Amino acid sequence: MYIQKIIRKNIENALNEVFRYKTKNIELQQTKKEFDGDITLVVFPLVKELKMNPKEIAEKVGDYLIETNSVVSFNVVSGFLNLSISDKYYLDFFNSVKDNSKYGYSNIVSEDAVMVEYSSPNTNKPLHLGHIRNNLLGYSMSEIYKASGKKVYKTQIINDRGIHICKSMIAWLDFSNGDTPKSTNIKGDKFVGDYYIKFDKVYKKEVEELIKNGSSEEVAKQNSPILLRAKEMLIKWESGDKEVVELWKKMNSWVYEGFEETYKNLGVDFDSYYYESDTYLLGKEFILSGLESGVFYKKDDGSIWCDLTDDGLDEKIVLRADGTAVYMTQDIGTAVQRVKDYPDINSMVYTVGNEQDYHFKVLFLILRKLGFSWCENLFHLSYGMVDLPSGKMKSREGTVVDADDLMEEMTRTAKEISQKLGKLDGLSDDEKNKVYKTVGLGALKYYILKVDPKKRILFDPKESVDFQGNTASFIQYSYARIQSILMGINFDISKNKYNQKLEKKEKELIKQIDSFPSVIHSAASSNNPALVANYVYDLVKIFNSFYQSLPILKSAFDDKKSFRVELSKLVGITIKNALSLLGIDVVNRM
Repeated sequence: MYIQKIIRKNIENALNEVFRYKTKNIELQQTKKEFDGDITLVVFPLVKELKMNPKEIAEKVGDYLIETNSVVSFNVVSGFLNLSISDKYYLDFFNSVKDNSKYGYSNIVSEDAVMVEYSSPNTNKPLHLGHIRNNLLGYSMSEIYKASGKKVYKTQIINDRGIHICKSMIAWLDFSNGDTPKSTNIKGDKFVGDYYIKFDKVYKKEVEELIKNGSSEEVAKQNSPILLRAKEMLIKWESGDKEVVELWKKMNSWVYEGFEETYKNLGVDFDSYYYESDTYLLGKEFILSGLESGVFYKKDDGSIWCDLTDDGLDEKIVLRADGTAVYMTQDIGTAVQRVKDYPDINSMVYTVGNEQDYHFKVLFLILRKLGFSWCENLFHLSYGMVDLPSGKMKSREGTVVDADDLMEEMTRTAKEISQKLGKLDGLSDDEKNKVYKTVGLGALKYYILKVDPKKRILFDPKESVDFQGNTASFIQYSYARIQSILMGINFDISKNKYNQKLEKKEKELIKQIDSFPSVIHSAASSNNPALVANYVYDLVKIFNSFYQSLPILKSAFDDKKSFRVELSKLVGITIKNALSLLGIDVVNRM
């Protein structure tokens, strides 16, 4: 924060000049609304060092700042020094950033990179609402890390092997009659997912028949004919059976095409892809070397384990008795492989739901025991699940909110509301459709990202399309209002420098803009895009108060008119940049 940084330096000078006391440990905070002032110095930490009462310290510092023209006034309340900052500092800051289209973003890029993993779907079903939260969080944090000055690699690991994909393959062989996504005009991931649901229906019916014929429920579930065929297919795949592998490749390719379409519509992307079919054999070498060094131990049955009880965790299997890997094994290997592939990686962020909290505690601890120094910078971006009013989503039963369907629904809703408002008259159909999609997806993204990732979300699609209050459309509408102001000017503002008395509303707006870079860094360090979402909402509320209280284009004074136009322009830049960190676009008309 530019203004706070200047005031901090002036307070340091005051303490040095008045008390001969040098310190960088100065606690500043925003002045509470019930008191006059912009920035507050917390005086209590200085009392012990200076051996004076807090009121006396505050008044001496305040007098010094008045004499040096750093502040225009001050007041002392119970050991808090409330400072009203000189307009000069606000205007110096404003003049320095008003033409910066990338305002808020760091222009220094670290040599060390962070890799962010998100999405990471299974290839037996389309992406759903839970994946949307995952993708939005991972993508948004990637953009926030970039804006804070980090180099970022975005990646995912796709679960493209195992019994789940074999279930879809068996059902396709039994019931498709050779249909394909192209022949049925069904999106590839949806097409394959339908056969996964079909498999489950047949499976349940066979289990019921086995129970009727005298089998116990447990035996019936393990001996359903269609499940036994899927298990047999998995064995064939793992042994490299040509026919099975070709079918596996074909059906996965359908799913990948579907995923890419969803990612494009959602507005997320990736720099690299990892596939479990490639990584499931990774990690075994590190298990064997860890066995030699004593990190792991072998049980009598030949399985290899890691004893983490001294660390407050349990014993964890890392290699089965038959030598096959478990998820932990391949996660160890994949982490190491990523560092080999991208040597500049200094840290990794895993965007995965909170049901995997324990898994990542174990993974990070094992990597530390194996001696990988970079493991100190691993982070699990854990997030709460997304529930529906009707209950938990279940892929096998087809009771999920499909990501594509949800995005289409949001776009339709935006269209209905926009048509009622009648603000888009004169635009072409293509231009209108672009606005509908931008507003609809913005509403969806903002609804999810404004919530702290750790919190569980009860997602009601109807409620999420409320276009009042703390919503993306409210913010986007304010941006569009600013663009209409800029289109209404008939004078040049490109080279103006301002030096004038500021109104309270103008100072509030500049103060909020000034805090944007620090909000980005706070969001990056706390791994929480909700800080950006709520920041931009507050910015828009302050702007709307400014807009309603002070004339802009109708101001009687040319210098005020020009200044307020440029201030509005900078607000627009900040809104656009903040929303961009959330993956949300803006529109010029709504």
